[in-house]
Amino acid sequence: MNRIIVTILIVVITSVCIAQQSNTDSNIETTRVLFIFDGSNSMNAQWQSSSKIKIAKQLLKQTLDSLKGFENIELALRMYGHQYKIYPGQQNCEDTKLEVPFAPGDDNIDRIKTRLRSLTPQGTTPIARSLEYAANDFPECSNCRNVIVLITDGIEACDEDPCAVARALRSKGIILKPFVIGIGIDPSKLLSLKCIGKYYDATSEATFKSALRVVVSEALNNTTVQVNLKKESGKPTETDVPMVFYNRKNGAPMYNFMHTLDKWQNPDTLSIDPLSIYDLEVFTIPHLRKDSIRFKPGVHNIVELDAGQGELTVNVNSSGGRFPGMKVLIKDPATSEIIHVQNMNSSTKLLIGEYDLEILTLPRIKFEKVKIKQSKRTTIEIQQPGNLNIVYPATGNGCIYKMEGDQQQWVCPLQANELVEMFVMQPGKYKLVFRSDRSRRAAYTVEKDFRISSGLITDLNLLHP
Repeated sequence: MNRIIVTILIVVITSVCIAQQSNTDSNIETTRVLFIFDGSNSMNAQWQSSSKIKIAKQLLKQTLDSLKGFENIELALRMYGHQYKIYPGQQNCEDTKLEVPFAPGDDNIDRIKTRLRSLTPQGTTPIARSLEYAANDFPECSNCRNVIVLITDGIEACDEDPCAVARALRSKGIILKPFVIGIGIDPSKLLSLKCIGKYYDATSEATFKSALRVVVSEALNNTTVQVNLKKESGKPTETDVPMVFYNRKNGAPMYNFMHTLDKWQNPDTLSIDPLSIYDLEVFTIPHLRKDSIRFKPGVHNIVELDAGQGELTVNVNSSGGRFPGMKVLIKDPATSEIIHVQNMNSSTKLLIGEYDLEILTLPRIKFEKVKIKQSKRTTIEIQQPGNLNIVYPATGNGCIYKMEGDQQQWVCPLQANELVEMFVMQPGKYKLVFRSDRSRRAAYTVEKDFRISSGLITDLNLLHP
């Protein structure tokens, strides 16, 4: 069986209330890591530069050495397949034992390494039974984070179901969240593992070593990420915007966060799986993206984006109304692409820069290259509109023009399907042009000049031209 699988099962006891932790030393969470090590006969097989058992022992010893000096960590070792030989048609599925019980990490590292040295693989692979018994390897603890690291070269060999064990543990309040690292695994044989957790492919000793380091790092929760949204000054103090980390390979959203500053006004620290490559999208207006982000396991990673923002306020002068039907199109001056649609009498944060505005009044009002400055408010005000009521003598067709001196600008068509029509229009001079459906000659076109005043109603009765 030319493969090795490493599974990490993060066991969360639901009675532990993490949210109630304080920053005092007495309430610091302890991480307990139980290594379940495969001592079955198949581990004697050759793989890469040596046998699987020698490589697995060596890598686990290196991993243990990397944990020296860590505070608030306890370690233990369970083995299986190491006490009874396997014979054709005969195997002992009870061959699983807690060899080194939990103790502080620095006290147990040498004990575990000593027990590994004496291991001789010879038995079968009772993964489900080992997981079931492992749940009892963790002593009672009110403030512990429990992790199982399963190192094996194969899948369940005792006709038991690791998935069923996982479900049973969950029903008792124990939740398993594993990470599976496999070498040359036949995809058809992964079904018994996928129900337990995520799968990562390792194709060599080097990738296996890297994967083991990464999953242990994640178990210790020491791969962290900080997203710096920088103001124009370079200070990372922009915040309160949504952001999403996408899987670079398939575009699936992996993490959703609201960017937050902690109580010291520093960007909050995030815990993110370092195995994937990510694209980051920050939902400022316009959006910011940073693609192909790789995080270094076991350290604090920083992602920086220039995200200086100012504020745009668009108001109707002398009006506290919301004008829900009146919208403001915010456009990219270079492409005329609509970046955002803002409500009238409201404010929106925008990235610093220049924007074109188009206010959907009648007629439309345009502002070009409106400048947004860092942490400043740019205010645009327009006149309060008035109302136009038109009474038609009959259904017909026509339009409204805006008059500028001796020039006229088309504003909108008349929808004279009913005998009464209403418009909300900006103040100014206008001309209405109308012909009823009963008139069959252009000469019967009616023209009517009128004025719209802020906050007032103008009535046009075409029954009496």
